[in-house]
Amino acid sequence: MKRLFAVIGLGRFGFHVAESLLQKGCEVLAIDTEESKIQAISDIATFAVQCDATDERALKAVSTQNVDVAIVSIGENIEASILIVQALAEMGVKSIIAKAVTNTHGKILSNLGVSEVIYPERDAANRLAHRLISPKVLEYLELAPGYSIEEIAVPDRFAGLSIQESKIRELHNLNVIGIKKQVKRMVKGRLMKEESFNFTPASTDLIEKGDVLVMIGKENDLDRFSDAE
Repeated sequence: MKRLFAVIGLGRFGFHVAESLLQKGCEVLAIDTEESKIQAISDIATFAVQCDATDERALKAVSTQNVDVAIVSIGENIEASILIVQALAEMGVKSIIAKAVTNTHGKILSNLGVSEVIYPERDAANRLAHRLISPKVLEYLELAPGYSIEEIAVPDRFAGLSIQESKIRELHNLNVIGIKKQVKRMVKGRLMKEESFNFTPASTDLIEKGDVLVMIGKENDLDRFSDAE
């Protein structure tokens, strides 16, 4: 049985969340007060409803209480965000994810029983800053305070070595959990570059120039690894 998600607030963030869930085969109840936003998503959403989500009666009228997860992507209007989360909690929605714009906003949402508070703008800014400070870091995902997964371009000194020979784990206290490679394939008579991803690398797998290592560990260790020549 497909999971049913409610996405409340169809700004850029909410629209992309709803779109991604639909592409993954989920059912989505899309809710917004603006008719233009409902029209924009009506062709792809399972259900698209224009209503005031701060009104608990309106939410009940569209069966929001029956969803598996509700995503409240209204951040700028803090009062509306709080009222919607409060209404969803009182309706018995067990899993609520809400967008916050400030730490205080996030604390209030947590106190109301939100399962997860997200800060899209802050997280995107952190990832960008991390990449700008460490140019070899191509992507960054924080797992917990002080720990992250990073995609790092292979330093020249490791090119031609196997994972075991590189001693990345022993010397840098990091685990390689994937290797991205650029491979050339003949497609309709043309030589094309494609990216392949080895997500279960063996200790004997070679690290080649141009590869990207996907590594997990402490941020301090990752920073030292990416900064070293």
